Amino acid sequence: MTVSPVDRLRTEVWVPPDKSISHRAFIFNAIATGRATITSPLDSADVRSTVGCLQRLGVEIDWPAGSGQATIDGRGLHGLAEAEDILDCGNSGTSMRLLAGLLAAQPMLSILTGDDSLRSRDMSRVVSPLRQLGATIQGRKGDTRAPLVVRGGNLQGMTYDTPMASAQVKSALLLAGLYAPAGVTVREPSKSRDHSERMLAEMGATMRTDGSSVSIGPCAKLSALSLRVPGDISSAAPWLVLGACHPDAEVVLRGVNVNPTRTGLLDILHAMGARLELLEERSVGGEPVADIVVRTSSLRGITVEGGVVPRAIDELPLVAVLGCCAEGETIVRDASELAVKESNRIEAVVRVLGRFGATVTPRADGFVVRGPQSLRGANADAGGDHRIGMLAGIAGLLAKEGETRVTNDAVGVSYPGFWDELLRAAAG
Repeated sequence: MTVSPVDRLRTEVWVPPDKSISHRAFIFNAIATGRATITSPLDSADVRSTVGCLQRLGVEIDWPAGSGQATIDGRGLHGLAEAEDILDCGNSGTSMRLLAGLLAAQPMLSILTGDDSLRSRDMSRVVSPLRQLGATIQGRKGDTRAPLVVRGGNLQGMTYDTPMASAQVKSALLLAGLYAPAGVTVREPSKSRDHSERMLAEMGATMRTDGSSVSIGPCAKLSALSLRVPGDISSAAPWLVLGACHPDAEVVLRGVNVNPTRTGLLDILHAMGARLELLEERSVGGEPVADIVVRTSSLRGITVEGGVVPRAIDELPLVAVLGCCAEGETIVRDASELAVKESNRIEAVVRVLGRFGATVTPRADGFVVRGPQSLRGANADAGGDHRIGMLAGIAGLLAKEGETRVTNDAVGVSYPGFWDELLRAAAG
């Protein structure tokens, strides 16, 4: 895609439905009892990968393209069928990690694979605890890479201390814990996003939460849960950064999920001095939702570290753009997980923003940006990472001069309409 700078930006956006909640709505309802209707699930490649895997496991899901609504006939906790072929997770790490947790408890053989990018990603953070729980899982490169071969069943209970906060690892263990006789407790160094806990509790699971520790007990039944999926704050993130950084902007985002475990970027923006408002705050399906308005802001550099990091992990690459527009030094640390996402996002941020003329200094657990720095139009290869693709698009609109061409962007896996919305905003 090709984008060019604009002098003035006024736009209103309905961001796509939340990807994390969409994945979980399908997976959890697949093992529930009864029929569920999911309104406004994110129709993206990642979520379709989850649905395709569940269908191979015998789950009846009706989700016509463009319909905005899906129905799921749950198979119950013990009703999944052994797939006749491999389960292709595409580019979706969420699909692979959560399904690994679910399949670790099923008395059958399953094989999980994905595209080149997903097969290169480290899966040891989910494989290791599931093996400790009693599952038999094998993979390439010392059982750390997909394809993963899962022979499930005969799980034991356990308490697991995660080395870093990760909602995907926690969710995989909670899914397995539904079947473990003594249950599972996951203790994190800081609390990661809690969509799984909220949804499983609504469906009847026995849950106990204490700070950054969550426990789940063996469950006799989950009840089907119909819900409307709110807007994804990770998809709102590029617009929030664009609105705060642009020299003449007002951006209104409608119906965004503002779950406190996901709003790390909002806290970062507030700390940097962004002009940000939350309007019409309300609850949708147990999740807090609001409209967000962001305007041109005078930003200052800050240090991003500690508990805010897992609440903003997908949005942290965009903090480098904020750092380019802020006065002083912006430091991101405690974020080594960035290196094991769809790409090594630390390296990707340094490489891509370097194409725009920015200097970003990498760290093992993050990066440093000293601002303000002027961006100029560039040819930017996103390396097949959708978050980096959106970052490049925003940088192109913020450039002081020159046209930007973004290739290999992969934004369709999470935000299929991103380029259309961005070009519409740029056109006024």
